[in-house]
Amino acid sequence: MPVNAGSRPSRVWRVALVGARRGSSYGNLTHADPRFEITALCDANHDSLAAYQRALGLDDSRCFTEYDALLAAGGFDATIVCTPIPYHAEQSASAMDAGFHVMSEVTAANTVDGCAKIVEAARRTGKTYMLAENTCHRPLFAEWRRLLDSGRLGEPIYAEADYIHPIPQLLVDADTGQQMWRAERPPIHYCSHSLGPILMLTGDRIVRAMGIGAGTRILPEGGVGGVDVQLGVFETAKGVIIKMTRTQVAPRHRPIHYYHIQGTKGFVETDRLGPEPGSPVQRGLLYVEGEAEHTQQVEWPEVDTTYPDYATKGGHGTSDYHTLLRFLSALDAGGKAEIDETRAWDMTVPGLIAAESAQNGGAWMDVPQA
Repeated sequence: MPVNAGSRPSRVWRVALVGARRGSSYGNLTHADPRFEITALCDANHDSLAAYQRALGLDDSRCFTEYDALLAAGGFDATIVCTPIPYHAEQSASAMDAGFHVMSEVTAANTVDGCAKIVEAARRTGKTYMLAENTCHRPLFAEWRRLLDSGRLGEPIYAEADYIHPIPQLLVDADTGQQMWRAERPPIHYCSHSLGPILMLTGDRIVRAMGIGAGTRILPEGGVGGVDVQLGVFETAKGVIIKMTRTQVAPRHRPIHYYHIQGTKGFVETDRLGPEPGSPVQRGLLYVEGEAEHTQQVEWPEVDTTYPDYATKGGHGTSDYHTLLRFLSALDAGGKAEIDETRAWDMTVPGLIAAESAQNGGAWMDVPQA
């Protein structure tokens, strides 16, 4: 059930933000929402920590550069982990073992073993773990869910989920020439923005994967993260084929998420332009057999106007706010999040397997189940 954004809080959840840069997006939202209180902040970078400490008005005693010190100090109910992906597994598992709930930024981890560590910790401790896959909570996918549930598209048989986003400045430091952490991430590892919505809409999971792509003509100094483009093909338990294209360096402006679902009775897809700046609308195409002679142009809003004004403070329209509300709903219910440790595995591990496949010449590989 959706969370009532205007309801009075039955209790206030105390949160610790881990990672002040991306964490500031969720920090701005939790700071504005009366159902949350930010009681601690952690960032290894002193300057980032100090800047956001001032914005939140936190005491020095509640700000930490060491994660273990944050966990030992306590004084909160949950952590919101917004650090680089290689830290997600250890920080999420450690927080749950220390008695705290966790909402973690995507992807769940950078290795299959790391994903397993999260799953084991959540099941061992009984703490709520949620993957903050915000693309699943774009308003357009609520419309797509209704479309699929109505049966108008028939049975899904094929999907596309491309993510074309050049970020060379985040792979190699322009001043020093040094590689940054994303240079160690194959493009297809970052798959949850693409696969997440498709798997959520279809209630499916991926059982095997293959990947190709190893050329580095655009940014050869960018390490494996600088691979020109990677293509993944995935097969689900229900027999749906998903195609995903990922690049972190190929020139494309505006960067786009592109989604397509083909059913036995029609299809729906976004356009390849994306929302225009200052116009929070995603355009696309819809065809339903027997309802129209030709494909129709359609539009979906990126902002849910039923939410309070501060709901856009996290960015990404209102999808970050909706993501936070899903975490709140799980905390209030004392149970599993919609995107819990098992679904986090389903949205992360296929990309890890596809990257391994690409290293092995594109062979099909089984995707293990959590």
